[in-house]
Amino acid sequence: MGMVKTQNLIARMEHHQIGLYLVAILIGGGVGFLAPGSAGALEHSINPVLGLLLYATFLGIPFASIGKAAKDLRFMGTVLVLNFIVVPVVVFGLTRFIAGDQALLLGVLLVLLAPCIDYVIVFTGLAGGASDRLLAAAPVLMLLQMLLLPLYLLLFVGPDVASAIDPAPFVEALIVLILIPLTAATLTQALARKAAAGRIIMDIMQALMVPLMMVTLAVVVGSQITGVGQEVGSLLAVVPLYAAFLLVMVPLGMLAARWARLDVAATRAVVFSGATRNSLVVLPLALALPEPLALAALVVVTQTLVELIGMVLFVRFLPRIIRTEQHRQPA
Repeated sequence: MGMVKTQNLIARMEHHQIGLYLVAILIGGGVGFLAPGSAGALEHSINPVLGLLLYATFLGIPFASIGKAAKDLRFMGTVLVLNFIVVPVVVFGLTRFIAGDQALLLGVLLVLLAPCIDYVIVFTGLAGGASDRLLAAAPVLMLLQMLLLPLYLLLFVGPDVASAIDPAPFVEALIVLILIPLTAATLTQALARKAAAGRIIMDIMQALMVPLMMVTLAVVVGSQITGVGQEVGSLLAVVPLYAAFLLVMVPLGMLAARWARLDVAATRAVVFSGATRNSLVVLPLALALPEPLALAALVVVTQTLVELIGMVLFVRFLPRIIRTEQHRQPA
C-alpha cells in the first residue's frame, strides 16, 4: 500500500513538474529577499546540489548507448557548429546594444558564449529529447568552451579584460559537476546489475529527480536574488537580450538540425543545447573578476533567472513545435 502511494506521489510530481519548478523559483526568491544573510550558505550549496541532481540524471541514462551516441558525427557536428559558430555571431549582434558598458558586456559574453553541460541534459530529457547524445557531447562542449571562450573574449572585449579570466573554475566544474557524478552513476549502474542495493539506490534517485531540480532552482535563485534586486536598474538592460537569445536559438537550432537531417529527439536536443547556457559554471568566473567588473556576476545570475523560466516554457511547448515541424517535412 505504501509503495503504491509513493508511486502515485512520484507520478503526480512528474505530471505537475513545470508548476513545481516555478514554485521553487518563487520560494528561492522569497528566501533570498527575506533572509539575505542566507545567501552565502546557499551559494556554497549550489555545486553539491547540482552534482546530486546530475548524478540522478546520469543514473537514468543507459550508458550502453553512450558509445553509439559519441559516434553520431552528424549530431555532434551540428551541436558544435551551432554552439561555436552560430551562437558567437548571434551573441556579437545582440551585445552591440550594451557594448558601451564593459561589466554588462563581459557578463553577457561570459554566459552566452558558454554552452551548458549540466542541467541541459535534465531539461532535454523532460522534453523527450536525446539526452544520451547530449551527455556524450558534454565533455567535448566543456573542453571546447575552455579553449575558445578566451579567444572570443579577446575578439569581443580586448586583451586586457580577457586576461582577467581564470580558467581554474572551468576545470573544477568539469570534475565536480560532470566527471564525479558520471563515475558514481556508472558504478551504481554496475552495482545494480549484481546487487539489490544498487537497484534500490537507482529507484530512490529516480524518485528524487523532481525534488532535486526544485532544490537546485531554489538554491541558485535564493543565493543571488538580493544582489540582483540591488542592481535591478542596470540589469534590466540585459533581460531583453537574454529573452531574444532564447527565442532566436529555437529556429536556428531547428534549421541546423534539419540541415543535418536529425530525428525529432535529436532536434530537440540540438535546440536545447543551442539555447541553454553554462550560467552555473561561469558564475565562479564572474565572481572572481576584479571590483570594477563585479556587476558581471549579477549579469550572469540574471541570465540564470531568465533562462530557468525559458527552459520551463521550452519543456512545455518545444515538443509540440518540433513535432509539428517534423510532420510538415516531406517523407
